[in-house]
Amino acid sequence: MCLVFAGTPEFAARALDALLVAGHEVVGVLTQPDRPAGRGMKLQASPVKQRALAAGIPVAQPQGLRLDGRYAEDAAAAQQQLLAWAPKLMVVAAYGLILPRWVLQLPARGCLNIHASLLPRWRGAAPIQRCIEAGDAQTGVTIMQMDEGLDTGAMRLIESLDLAADETAASLHDRLAEQGARLIVQALAQLDDLPLRAQPETGVSYAAKIEKREAQIDWSQDAAQIERRLRAFDPFPGGQTSWQGEILKVWRGRAAQGQGEPGTVLALHPDGPEVACGQGSLVLTELQRPGGRRAPAGSLGLSPGLRLGQT
Repeated sequence: MCLVFAGTPEFAARALDALLVAGHEVVGVLTQPDRPAGRGMKLQASPVKQRALAAGIPVAQPQGLRLDGRYAEDAAAAQQQLLAWAPKLMVVAAYGLILPRWVLQLPARGCLNIHASLLPRWRGAAPIQRCIEAGDAQTGVTIMQMDEGLDTGAMRLIESLDLAADETAASLHDRLAEQGARLIVQALAQLDDLPLRAQPETGVSYAAKIEKREAQIDWSQDAAQIERRLRAFDPFPGGQTSWQGEILKVWRGRAAQGQGEPGTVLALHPDGPEVACGQGSLVLTELQRPGGRRAPAGSLGLSPGLRLGQT
């Protein structure tokens, strides 16, 4: 099928790879503009752009797609490019821009989205992280026929997977990326036979974008809740707490049954210090000091009676 692909991060790049391997004709790619990245903050192409250029696929990078918006000139140029590409269908995965009506209606067969959740649960920007944070036992991928709502379109395919007890955002991202890549190829192969199913009206939830400020650990929360947040925020933004005037990054922990004033180091274990929480305690097993690397927490030197989270 003659396709245009719209996506930006590695999650989307896996799907683009799968479409090319399956033999689809990807006539063009939409992706976010190059962004500063790395220590030198040099402009860096998105993973999708890198894959597209390697495959000889033309790329467009509009800053916006609304014809009446701030980037109207960019949007108009993108519209002309899409008309010239004349795709039968657009595949969208973690693109980063909301598609206005003119984009949704341009391909003859509309736009299919690869969404990393079991819709209608976790509509929105960060379904991978939020399902771990909430303690969900399952998540998955939905292939959705896009409409003008926020992840509200009718479903073509949906497939679940179980979360591991030690699942992190990084590990779940990779599993869902592979699942999404496989399902979009399957959906295109069976498109004429896949019914459009409206999303259930019950069970709707929204996965808000992850903010850097969420890294701050609130020791008054339950230990199990903090432990899930650490896994949900690995690799970004991680967890952090203050210690002796510096910011200590907290990457991993395991819930325990200790009791005490929240934030107080209760004891030392071979794998790390045990810190009191609002309910239960958390044994910190992987930490990072400023300028250092992630390391086993047992080597850091926290001692019983110290209080974390105080400035």
